[in-house]
Amino acid sequence: MADKKRVLILCTGNSARSQMAEGLLGRMAGDRFEVLSAGVEPSYVRPQAIEVMREIGIDISGHRSKSVDEFDGEKFDYVITVCDNARQRCPVFPGKTERIHWSFDDPAKAEGDEKTILAVFRRVRDEIESRLREFINNPHSKFSD
Repeated sequence: MADKKRVLILCTGNSARSQMAEGLLGRMAGDRFEVLSAGVEPSYVRPQAIEVMREIGIDISGHRSKSVDEFDGEKFDYVITVCDNARQRCPVFPGKTERIHWSFDDPAKAEGDEKTILAVFRRVRDEIESRLREFINNPHSKFSD
C-alpha cells in the first residue's frame, strides 16, 4: 500500500477529545493513517478519557499530552481541530495540509458526580467516532463545522 496519510488531531489541552480521536482513528484505520494528537495548551490525559476508551477496547493509558510545538515544521496530510480554541490557534503546517474542523463539547468541563461525567465522555467519544467514520469513508469531502 502507498505511504500512510499523516493526520494530526488538535484540541486545547490534548487531554480528552484529541486523545480519544487519536485512539479511535488508529484502531479504525491505522493501516491507512499515521495518527498523532496534540494540544495548543497541553496538560495531561484525563483518567475519564482513558476509562471510556478502555470500555470499547482501546488502551490510551500510555498516551501523553503533547504540545503542537513538538510538530513544528512537520508535514501532515490532514490537521483536524476538534475544538474552536484549537481552530483559532492552529499553526500553519508546510505542504498541502487539508484542515478540517469539528467542534465537540469539552467533556473535561462536565459537572456532576463521576457517573454523570463519564456519560459526557462517552457521548463525546461516540460523536467523535461517528465523524471519524465519515472521514475514513471520504477523507476529501469538505465536512467541517
